[in-house]
Amino acid sequence: MKKIIISYVLISLSAISGAQQIDAGLFRFPDVSHTQIVFTYANDIWIMPKTGGTAQKLSSPAGLEVFPKFSPDGKTVAFSANYDGNNEIYTLPVTGGVPERLTYHGFTERVIDWTPDGKNVLFGSGRESGRNRFGQLFTIPAKKGAATKLPFAYAEFGSYSPDGTKMALVFVSQAFRNWKRYRGGWKANIHIYDFVKNTSQNISKNEVAGSEFPMWNGDYIYFLSDRGAEQRMNLWRYSLGSEKLEQLTKFTEYDIHFPSSGPDDIVFEQGGKLYLFSFATQKCQSVNVSLVMDKTDLKPKNVSAEKYVQHFSISPDGNRLLAEARGDIFSLPAENGFVKNITQSPGFAERYPAWSPNGKQLAYWSDEGGEYNLWIKENDLAPKKITNFTSGFNYSLYWSPDSKMLAFIDKAMKIKYCDVATGKTYDIDKALYFMHGACEAFILSWSPDSRWIAYTRDLSNFHKAAFIYDTKNKTTKQVTSGYYNIGDLVFDEQGKYLLLTTNQAFNPYYSDLDNSFVYGNSTQLAAISLKNSDKSLLYTQNDTVDIKLNDKNEGKKEEGKEDKKKDSVKSKNDISAKEKDKVDVTIDFDGLESRMVILPVAAGNYANLSAVKGKIIYQKYPNLGSPDDAKPALKYYDIEDRKEKNISENIESYQLSANGEKILVKRGNSYSVIKPSENQKMEKMIRLNEMEMKVDPAMEWKQIFTDAWRLERDYFYDPNMHGVNWNQVKERYEIMLKDAVTREEVDFIIGEMIGELNASHTYHGGGDMERSPVKPVGYLGINWEADGNFFKIKKIIRGASWDASLKSPLDEPGIGIKEGDYILAVNGMPITTETEPYANFQGLDKKTVELTYNTKPEFAGAKTVVVETIANEYNLRYMAWVEDNRRYVAKATNGEVGYIYVQSTGTDGQEDLLRQLNAQWDKKALIIDERFNSGGQIPDRFIEQLNRTPLAYWATRDGEPWPWPPFAHFGPKVMLINGWSGSGGDAFPDFFRKKNLGLLIGTRTWGGLIGISGVPNLIDGGSITAPTFRMYNQDGKWFREGHGVDPDIEVDENLAEMAKGNDVQLDRAITEIKNALKNKGYNAPVTPAYEKRN
Repeated sequence: MKKIIISYVLISLSAISGAQQIDAGLFRFPDVSHTQIVFTYANDIWIMPKTGGTAQKLSSPAGLEVFPKFSPDGKTVAFSANYDGNNEIYTLPVTGGVPERLTYHGFTERVIDWTPDGKNVLFGSGRESGRNRFGQLFTIPAKKGAATKLPFAYAEFGSYSPDGTKMALVFVSQAFRNWKRYRGGWKANIHIYDFVKNTSQNISKNEVAGSEFPMWNGDYIYFLSDRGAEQRMNLWRYSLGSEKLEQLTKFTEYDIHFPSSGPDDIVFEQGGKLYLFSFATQKCQSVNVSLVMDKTDLKPKNVSAEKYVQHFSISPDGNRLLAEARGDIFSLPAENGFVKNITQSPGFAERYPAWSPNGKQLAYWSDEGGEYNLWIKENDLAPKKITNFTSGFNYSLYWSPDSKMLAFIDKAMKIKYCDVATGKTYDIDKALYFMHGACEAFILSWSPDSRWIAYTRDLSNFHKAAFIYDTKNKTTKQVTSGYYNIGDLVFDEQGKYLLLTTNQAFNPYYSDLDNSFVYGNSTQLAAISLKNSDKSLLYTQNDTVDIKLNDKNEGKKEEGKEDKKKDSVKSKNDISAKEKDKVDVTIDFDGLESRMVILPVAAGNYANLSAVKGKIIYQKYPNLGSPDDAKPALKYYDIEDRKEKNISENIESYQLSANGEKILVKRGNSYSVIKPSENQKMEKMIRLNEMEMKVDPAMEWKQIFTDAWRLERDYFYDPNMHGVNWNQVKERYEIMLKDAVTREEVDFIIGEMIGELNASHTYHGGGDMERSPVKPVGYLGINWEADGNFFKIKKIIRGASWDASLKSPLDEPGIGIKEGDYILAVNGMPITTETEPYANFQGLDKKTVELTYNTKPEFAGAKTVVVETIANEYNLRYMAWVEDNRRYVAKATNGEVGYIYVQSTGTDGQEDLLRQLNAQWDKKALIIDERFNSGGQIPDRFIEQLNRTPLAYWATRDGEPWPWPPFAHFGPKVMLINGWSGSGGDAFPDFFRKKNLGLLIGTRTWGGLIGISGVPNLIDGGSITAPTFRMYNQDGKWFREGHGVDPDIEVDENLAEMAKGNDVQLDRAITEIKNALKNKGYNAPVTPAYEKRN
């Protein structure tokens, strides 16, 4: 195989300090020893002389290796790798060999450094945090053994002092986020912690910008910050003696990433290159790196496209179908025949295929030419571009029945149609509030004569109304008032009726816990006669009698007798092409909505209407209150029998063929073609496994990169892109793309690019990356403690006594193991301190196991017990922390104050708030803790729950008075916040303050209220987010994005106090709520004296 040598020339910092970087090698996560540099490239670890030269591959097993760190003597490298699916810690001699595994926990374990004596590896992990917002620091012996947790409640990166008695650390970090020039409450500050004295000092608190990656060398702390005029992550240092700051590099084009200090230098990556900063000379130079490798990852390869399917189109007769997969369009047989890649276009993406009703043409969107445009392919002829859009993203295509026009909606919510012959596009209408999800689900319907287009769009009251567009006169009419919401809308196949869903069933569902209620299952099926003269689908029926006059009249019907079948809906397939030409759909617009009838199908959750002869097909989704495992079903309404009938169960989506005789259905990852008849089964599956395609990685990555850039350009809420020159940004990062040799590197480049928007919620991930199978771990819900050769139980993690769902397996009734006992073996395998105890629980998640235990560290006299392990300890540790805080508050306030923790503003946070408020609404005051709140939804409902004011009391003869509203808290409240509180966790305290519900205590929040609502996926299954909406206030000013919500009372986290187990923020909240109780506590009115009415 041909070898490729990549070389980068050594140049001085003075030559490159402010210049644009052209070459990009994408050498990542470097470290330096006295003589060598180690780094990650192409997902493997490489090692080379510090002076530059040829790098040798140190590791190459399947999997991703990152964060390599030299031991102090330079003889061993510790690193993180996902060889077994989990990111664990390994070591390897610099001379090569077999990686030695140190950790087995199953959480992501990240190498940070070594202890100065070289005996232990320092790593970060969330294994015991109980909250997914932060990690903690641990050490583990380099020669294997048990991990030891450092005395920090939370920490991300740290560097020991030379004597190991102190550490410079940050307990928050933006290192893995894409928010450049960030200034919010999550910015990193450097703390110096003294292990001996248990004292802590924040050396960067007063700085506006963050300080990342502290590196201790002599009398200085080196770190990264973008506080300079360049607003790029550059190298700085802090003098421990003078407390002065000094900027050491001044890069302008790209940020520095993942610096690491060695005995004599700091090595870092910048613009894909490696640089060394010398402590002795205080100068920086780039490193000459030569690699000898074959770049097999860039070789075009044949891959299965099966798992990359995104959209389908069934042929007019239902015998074949089109599938969009990984940017190509495939033709597949419904049952028998060949599978063919029709487009075969490496480097371009085709989306949303649509087969014309006449079967002659295929339509799709393609970015060939630089932007997505409409292309038509007819039979075996070359495809032809018929539009010339210069920007924008477009969704599903809908052919007119005569195969001459295509209608669609674009990302700007504009509904359009295109004349295929001329390529001319006409605007129909524009929605008001649609985001990606609504555009993706948008459905329109052509009338059988190809003149009219029916669709629904939203109104200012957020309801959707029905509209009909006339392609002949180019006019649009709103045909329903918007009083009720209209869902799907479709013409029947004869053009006599509009079939639709409408939300008109208002049946309240009352809460079991309070007096609140919701309205679910409100959708009904309906039909509208298009002409005044056409009978309703629910016309009054009248049975009549055939009278046989004589043989000549045999078979004749009584004059005036109604023929039900005559009034039933005809199928397109029953009308010849000649008859179709004669179809002339006439619409009487006056009074159209008043002709609506509700069909006799119970209200529920219905969507995706289609019409065939005598039937209205639709999906029936599980009703509100259905079991969690309830599945959607495919149904049809029999027009003649006026009954709902079942086609097939557990159908997630479907598509009807143009002739109305076949249906393509989806269940899980399987597809099949069935008939629109009762009790159909998915018997013959579409052979997706035969979809093979050739992928050219370099060409595909360029398309993915460009798509990511376009999606931000087209979907970002601000058309001015926050003032960033978006074209220039593309050029800057596209330069780096040419050196990418793995999809992970492409992902990094995309993250860097979208980070230039200086916005929250710019995420990326997924795609065709190198993965290893995950080997799950079983847990016992305990903290282990090494004692000699065995482990004993330091602590059994206990949640709340009232929460039966969260327990350690050792807390189950009848299990006799106690804290302090030794667990000696699992399933007969000894558990020793030679490795972490989790090594013996690999593959045992949710498994029944036998534990051998004893009160002494020996097998003599040991007992056995059978338990079932748990799949993770996260929720158990989370609940233990919450319950400890609740008990602490109760004890400190004599039970007068309740404590409520809200972990997010999503479903789990809703449950947190309601569950805990329902149990503590009768407390005199409440502490609402939303620290570490990860956001989710906009929390107005949360505020409504907390802001219920007393309206009245109800007196009874023998019982206590009832407050009204019930289950509401009327007393004082305070809220705890911190820098991890973000997104919905920003809005929650912001709304809390706006409603004057109480003081905010703690530290400033994240500052991210530009929300996301989805964008199309990347072709290889990867994704990015494009912030599509931003919050502003009633005064017309933006929420302070990148700043956050300031507390009323600032209380910084104190590492020293937290090491003692003290929570200074919670203590301050207790003090303030006690004061509030004294000054403005709520007292219920006394029941008045009974009246005399005589």
